Amino acid sequence: MIIVHHLENSRSQRILWMLEELGLPYEIKRYERNKQTMLAPPELKQVHPLGKSPVIEDDGQVVAETGAIVEYLVDNADGKLGAPANRADALRYRFWLHYAEGSMMPPLLLKLVLARIPILGKAATKKIQPMIDVHLNYVEAELSQRPWFAGAEMTAADIMMSFPLEAARSRGGLNESRPATIAWLAKVHARPAYQAGLKKGGPYAYAYAYA
Repeated sequence: MIIVHHLENSRSQRILWMLEELGLPYEIKRYERNKQTMLAPPELKQVHPLGKSPVIEDDGQVVAETGAIVEYLVDNADGKLGAPANRADALRYRFWLHYAEGSMMPPLLLKLVLARIPILGKAATKKIQPMIDVHLNYVEAELSQRPWFAGAEMTAADIMMSFPLEAARSRGGLNESRPATIAWLAKVHARPAYQAGLKKGGPYAYAYAYA
């Protein structure tokens, strides 16, 4: 049985969605953020030294980092939601799988941090938005060409991309001016597996940011 150490309003919601898509049995150990700092509780450090979420435990193995967990689950499911057989689609799959956290999330996170700085923060976030817009324009152009990030079928790359795009919808300037991306988000959120993971995971503000 896979145990998911799940922090509310965090990247770990993607893991619940993925497990529902794969049909793998799992249990959730839920953690709440500190109401003042919004940081993860210290109990998570008892699971992994970094004290971050998501973390999973499976048959004595502890796996951290969303991308690593996603790849681990693809392997456990005999390749389901993994790289497509087509070589070009497989390359896109690997690109988007890593792009989500490696390229798109850093400016979104930077904007969130700067926005919390009194007085100067608001001015600083205006300088970050053009960086985010570059990514949003790129994503829009790609999703205008195909229904899913890797190609004709949904893959784990789409699961990885869900969190940065939800964050962008909430605080990064993603709106109806990018219709292909908005349509992709709506399609994701309508999936029964996504809804099942949301129901089991508890509070997740990003799922309602655009409702």
